[in-house]
Amino acid sequence: MIRPILTALTALGLAAPLAAQEVTPDPADWDAVLEAAEGQTVYWHAWAGWNSTNEYIAWVGDTVSERYGVRIEHVKLNDTAEAVSRVIAEKSAGKDEGGAVDLIWINGENFAAMKEQGLFFGPWVEDLPNWQYIDPVGNPGTIVDFTVPTDGLEAPWSQSQVVFYYDTARVDAPPRSIRALGDWLRDNPGRFAYPQPPDFLGTTFLKQALMELAPDPAVLEKPVTEEAYAATTAPLWAYLNEITPNLWRGGAAYPQIGPRLIQLMNDGEIDLAISFNPNEASNAIASFELPDTVRTYVLDGGTISNISFVAIPYNASAKAGAMVVANFLMSPEAQARKADPVVWGSGTVLSMDRLDPEDRARFDAIERGIATLSAEELGTTIPQPPPSWMTRLEEDWTARYGVGQ
Repeated sequence: MIRPILTALTALGLAAPLAAQEVTPDPADWDAVLEAAEGQTVYWHAWAGWNSTNEYIAWVGDTVSERYGVRIEHVKLNDTAEAVSRVIAEKSAGKDEGGAVDLIWINGENFAAMKEQGLFFGPWVEDLPNWQYIDPVGNPGTIVDFTVPTDGLEAPWSQSQVVFYYDTARVDAPPRSIRALGDWLRDNPGRFAYPQPPDFLGTTFLKQALMELAPDPAVLEKPVTEEAYAATTAPLWAYLNEITPNLWRGGAAYPQIGPRLIQLMNDGEIDLAISFNPNEASNAIASFELPDTVRTYVLDGGTISNISFVAIPYNASAKAGAMVVANFLMSPEAQARKADPVVWGSGTVLSMDRLDPEDRARFDAIERGIATLSAEELGTTIPQPPPSWMTRLEEDWTARYGVGQ
């Protein structure tokens, strides 16, 4: 969460942006980067909540070790804020070189907090050889993180989109809007759940609902203000007041993480769930965690899209190695493997128009899972609002609906 991070930064006297120290090698001299990277160990601090994610990172580690002599140590996180706090602590201690964090899987409020305080190395991203496959005009989310310009400080490596999935054996026609979900819950009490904020997926459900219910959605394109917040969120709280008694367990308890929804559906406790991975239902079917009657769909008005990035702290010990890893993550080979539902099923950040025929064939050969939508079926995407909205929503939701309130 951003609040403890910003509080810590303020307490450390870091109110003004800190200039990242000049470092070598120059990312524009890729041969020099490769030479400096050989033999380095990159401590990649990354969320470890999914086996498929961890296995993919392990494959990346094996590959870059063999090809470039760069070793990856996956520092497994429950929350990205753990890595952010580590960098803050090192800055406070004056450890401006030899930091423990070389690469962070990051986005949203964590990126905004670190960028504001100048805690990143860079810019470096647009000098990577594989940046040529990114189309920032066609996919502006690759250079804007929750409305915050990335300014070459973080490299895109994974794209997701909100979807809903349901069991066709029990649901004939799922609700196609947030308002329709409220109507559906009145007729099907207890059959839908979302994770408890500040879980990322739980907070995303709040944002998805807010974007449909807000009187003026354009307000959500700018950082939150007290005046705008009260008027914009009033319909959301009214909506949640209405649906909460009809949620799983009457809103008296919430799943703690997204994967718990799969188990609840498989156990027959819910019929409808939300995900940030369009391939999640297919992956769960393939691993016998969900019945093959489950299908995925999106809301008619579009759903939130999200891009994940990797960034290098200003005091990282293995900057060259971290750049090599980030560049490999943007390669057509790595992106196609990640997009395969058998491996992970996460969306690519690459532009197909920028790939040569051989690399495009990698993606064309991927077989969609039984419950995975095509790009056309995924339809319209909605950008994330600024991080300040996310923080306020989490705080208010906890005060209003958090267990024990």
